[in-house]
Amino acid sequence: MMADSFVQRVMHNAVFSQVYEHIWRPTFTRLFSLGGTGTADFDRALTAYLTRPGDRLVLDVACGPGNYTRRIADGLTGDGRCVGVDYSPPMLRQAAQTNRTDRTMYIRADGHALPFADNTFDTVTCLAALYLIPDALPVVDELVRVTRPGGEVVIFTSVRTGLTSFPGAVATVGSTGYRIFDRHEIVDRLRAAGADHIEQTITGQGQYVLGTKFP
Repeated sequence: MMADSFVQRVMHNAVFSQVYEHIWRPTFTRLFSLGGTGTADFDRALTAYLTRPGDRLVLDVACGPGNYTRRIADGLTGDGRCVGVDYSPPMLRQAAQTNRTDRTMYIRADGHALPFADNTFDTVTCLAALYLIPDALPVVDELVRVTRPGGEVVIFTSVRTGLTSFPGAVATVGSTGYRIFDRHEIVDRLRAAGADHIEQTITGQGQYVLGTKFP
């Protein structure tokens, strides 16, 4: 069995799960813009979109301590629910303690084999997590699989830029367990899995990708 990377060990740490939402996550988002606000600004706009009112079933993959899960759930109406899944028990315990509401549910699951039927969710998100998941591209396939036809898949992850294209940069960063995706890698994988109308926004060192599953 392959040993866990440094990043994976951190994500399974109980102390880290407690500081992730209020300290690590905001700091890391700012680092995507090299200290600027571009990524954080787009993140706020995306969050506003995802939290719009509606009777929707939403899946938040690699939800961590549930910071996005709860925000999305708070905007839902009717029978709307947001299900957060993560592989880290400490993260899920933190989610249950700090971000649980009547419209949230948290499940331990591997993103490579989501325990849901095909065509289940109106919206499926994977935000600020895909770059930490080993063998991440099959997870993109799973995101599309469990999305209903006409539903949306929303991803925020890393992207290779001029800053990270110098020789050895990707390999060096990758040795920690953090992956930098090529510019077309996520878009091409979404399309191959059955998504269309794909929009990609690159801001700083990150990319926001939204796609709609074929009807």
